[in-house]
Amino acid sequence: MTVNPVDLPIEQLRDTVAESLQRARNRSTGLTESIDEADLVKQHSKLMSPLIWDYAHIGNQEELWLVRDVGGRDPVRQDIDELYDAFKHPRAGRPQLPLLNPREARTYVREVREKVLDVLDTSPLEGGRLLDGAFAFGMIAQHEQQHDETMLATHQLRIGPAALHAPPPPDPPSDVDRLPAEVLIPGGRFEMGTSTEPWALDNERPAHPVQVADFFLDTTPVTNGAYRQFIAAGGYDDERWWSEAGWAHRQRANLSAPLFWRSDGHDGWLRRRFGVLEPVPDNEPVLHVSFHEAQAYASWAGKRLPTEPEWEKAARFDPATGRSRRYPWGDNDPGPEHANLGQRHLRPAPAGSYPDGASPLGVRQLIGDVWEWLDSDFLPYPGFAAFPYDEYSKVFFRGDYKMLRGGSFGTDQVAVRGTFRNWDHPVRRQIFSGFRCARDARAEEVNR
Repeated sequence: MTVNPVDLPIEQLRDTVAESLQRARNRSTGLTESIDEADLVKQHSKLMSPLIWDYAHIGNQEELWLVRDVGGRDPVRQDIDELYDAFKHPRAGRPQLPLLNPREARTYVREVREKVLDVLDTSPLEGGRLLDGAFAFGMIAQHEQQHDETMLATHQLRIGPAALHAPPPPDPPSDVDRLPAEVLIPGGRFEMGTSTEPWALDNERPAHPVQVADFFLDTTPVTNGAYRQFIAAGGYDDERWWSEAGWAHRQRANLSAPLFWRSDGHDGWLRRRFGVLEPVPDNEPVLHVSFHEAQAYASWAGKRLPTEPEWEKAARFDPATGRSRRYPWGDNDPGPEHANLGQRHLRPAPAGSYPDGASPLGVRQLIGDVWEWLDSDFLPYPGFAAFPYDEYSKVFFRGDYKMLRGGSFGTDQVAVRGTFRNWDHPVRRQIFSGFRCARDARAEEVNR
């Protein structure tokens, strides 16, 4: 997507939409064709759907919004709408549904996409909120990419030999050892959220002023090596570092290390990553930790987790101009030099990577690599209005959710702008979640 699809000529906008839809479909196809039929229909975790459910659900949402609503066309398979309604069927029970088999699902998804491309060719792409700036098409491209990341997480939970392959991230830059541990983010007012981003979802809107105090933010996400020190210091066994809810969950779930880690029998750790057992690399951002674990580490380190306004100010605010950017590096779309995105690599890049993607104040990897847990609940912005349906955001507000920002190596660029908001239960670890720490700035540190 270019800086602003609204400003594109209609034919160029059609090309942009088509490219976004095709990129998502290429990824969905790769995630579902890399394993056999038995693995497609199997539920690899009660937390996740069978991969074939996700795949057909992608097609069903595309049919509902783009074929029937935007296109006004006859249904392709109206008889399956209820089967693929995420609100009617919790994940744990989806394997018992009379789902489309892999052959049927592929045929269905292909037929829907053919109709969607015909709708795209004939739609004016203006004349209503669903059409203006191709919003409905952008929403569906984001929806598919979000499910692709969910399917990628299912692949990580799958037991068996490696089915996915990708090159490793680039080596860390030469200046990584000279980076400061933390960066001062000056306090003050900034514009949070957006009222102009054409494909922004309802919970990102509207733009509104927010005031934050001076604070320090880690230059990079917390690494595996740093997290190992927390483990070695007995952090999982010391109630002092945990919130009441976190300690109760740590005991109930018997947590002792990040998900997919296990002791090597000596002083080190191994991890299972997409079917490969390997030593835990110290220089990568820690991955597959819950909010409670992140919060406990921060407390042990004498810090805290950043809030959502703090994270967004660090990621978007440009002190030189006083404006909020689309991304830490500016308004241009992410390139491979900016961030680790789109399943290009199947792991986070070493901490301190992507200097071209740094914020104006020098904070790195705010976009990509790992979703970052924040100490904020999922709440609507002032002036929030649900669009185009309540179930995307509104029904989740004020629930048991904590915020995640910035995207991971499994997030596509279409769903990773600086205003994009993600949320999950604070106990979740199967997602590609990590964190960085913050702390309040003392007066003498600000005024020196």
